[in-house]
Amino acid sequence: MMENKAIQKAGWNFDNSYADLPQLFYSRLQPTPVRSPKLIAFNHSLAESLGLHAQALQNDEGAAIFAGNVMPAGALPIAQAYAGHQFGNFTMLGDGRALLLGEQITPDEQRYDIQLKGAGRTPYSRGGDGRAALGPMLREYIISEAMHGLGIPTTRSLAVAETGETILRETELPGAVLTRIAASHLRVGTFQYAAGWGTKEDLQALADYTLRRHFLHADLGDNRYLVLLREVIRRQAALIAKWQLVGFIHGVMNTDNMALSGETIDYGPCAFMDVYNPSTVFSSIDVQGRYAYGNQPHIGAWNLARFAETLLPLLHDEQKQAIRLAEDEIANYHELFQRNWLSGMRAKLGLYNEEEQDQSLVDDLLRLMEQHQADYTNTFLALTFDKQEDNALFGSSEFTRWHERWQERRVRQEESLESSQQLMRSSNPALIPRNHRVEEALEAAVHHEDLNVMQRLLKALANPFEHSSEQAEYCELPVPSGRPYRTFCGT
Repeated sequence: MMENKAIQKAGWNFDNSYADLPQLFYSRLQPTPVRSPKLIAFNHSLAESLGLHAQALQNDEGAAIFAGNVMPAGALPIAQAYAGHQFGNFTMLGDGRALLLGEQITPDEQRYDIQLKGAGRTPYSRGGDGRAALGPMLREYIISEAMHGLGIPTTRSLAVAETGETILRETELPGAVLTRIAASHLRVGTFQYAAGWGTKEDLQALADYTLRRHFLHADLGDNRYLVLLREVIRRQAALIAKWQLVGFIHGVMNTDNMALSGETIDYGPCAFMDVYNPSTVFSSIDVQGRYAYGNQPHIGAWNLARFAETLLPLLHDEQKQAIRLAEDEIANYHELFQRNWLSGMRAKLGLYNEEEQDQSLVDDLLRLMEQHQADYTNTFLALTFDKQEDNALFGSSEFTRWHERWQERRVRQEESLESSQQLMRSSNPALIPRNHRVEEALEAAVHHEDLNVMQRLLKALANPFEHSSEQAEYCELPVPSGRPYRTFCGT
């Protein structure tokens, strides 16, 4: 793989700390070159925040990097090994179509993984072609940037490059490579791999690396690995609460898709809920509803229990004591989640203080929303601006009584109604990436080579709490359809 000296002006500043781990955890290899790389999407603001010079990358040389044909100086491409429970079944996994180029050190000394997704076959491809289709890569670009705009921790997308080649799925599709930026790609599944295929020393090396990478400023006390478990639990409880508050459905909450950094990772059949229904599932492969919207908090606990199991040899020399320590920490998860979620719900309803009846106030609203098939996002938006919607929910006598309770609750706090409304404006987005809008953007980009629809959508999603007139059209609901919306993994 050649290096292009012109590219070095782009500002790459690589380190490769992950490659210092035992080689059990990765395989070194180069991306598979593609025929005709072309830059389709480029995240200018993200590039600048990483210390990259955007202008030096928005050209043919940049496309060659983002497609894997050229390596910048300092890059050390590796495919990471991991395992995971996929829909409850444990298996050996790994980066089957992704390569970590290295870690970009930003001007403010932050460290971010630079990964190419769709860069060709690896030792972990398990019969796959190692490639990715343009549509799913653009979907990840859109949804991950929407999540960033919503203030939810997430991996982000720096670029999408078309490969000039077709890949075969159910039909022939244009190929693409996504450049993903992450605090790291350390997963619950990475620890499952260490516990299953490595030694205790390998596991300890991974745990120490994770602590240095993500929890450098934590008070490690007498049991650093118990602190690791505690901090990962805390971050996941906060993250999944944020998902629930905006109606986000991940779709594949396998243990290999849970990042220890607390970021949302691996956008496959993800989507946002329109009508409020805890049973909502979009993924075409989740036929049992394991990863339904209402089940996500419980799956979070299940995944964290699998993480705790991997740490048992490090928590205590006596297994019974190690299990007790782990169980005590896992037991805190649901309380942490509930506290985060209820705090977020209070903000969505403009409540600054806490009252014991707040839980029932929220529960009753959600029950009415489900009963009357109300749109989740737009219901909170209507409450924010005190607008009566012309629908079954707002027309019901039960909602009228609930609304009176809510108003009485708001005036019992010291803050003014104006302050309450401002809190709601900053907690209830004007828009989400509606499924029909995402599909509209992908259709234009993939089948008509028109990126304008996607760019307009991304611009609207960049600041969802702006509540501007330009965002109004993206609040509109899809035309009713007799067919349920389905998403696909895009692997």
